[in-house]
Amino acid sequence: MREIVSEAVRLVLPERVTLADANQVLSALQAALPPGGAAVVVDATPLQELDSAVLAVLLALRRLPQMQGRALQVDGAPERLVELAQLYGVAELLGMR
Repeated sequence: MREIVSEAVRLVLPERVTLADANQVLSALQAALPPGGAAVVVDATPLQELDSAVLAVLLALRRLPQMQGRALQVDGAPERLVELAQLYGVAELLGMR
């Protein structure tokens, strides 16, 4: 779930993040997040099944790096995730591209 690539830590979302899985996914991602240092990149490429709970997971995950002055961005977001993030006004906060 974690890979360090050129000064960035890459975390990978699972195929499914819904309300039923949100707490477990967040716990796993937080456990994989090393303290301090590099920026955080969340790879959303595997994500296939999602609901708005994925935004809560990503926003909660963003808190620790943000408090440490590190950036968090989401790469490879499927269209549905981008649409939800835009609808809720958080796409820019999550550094979606």
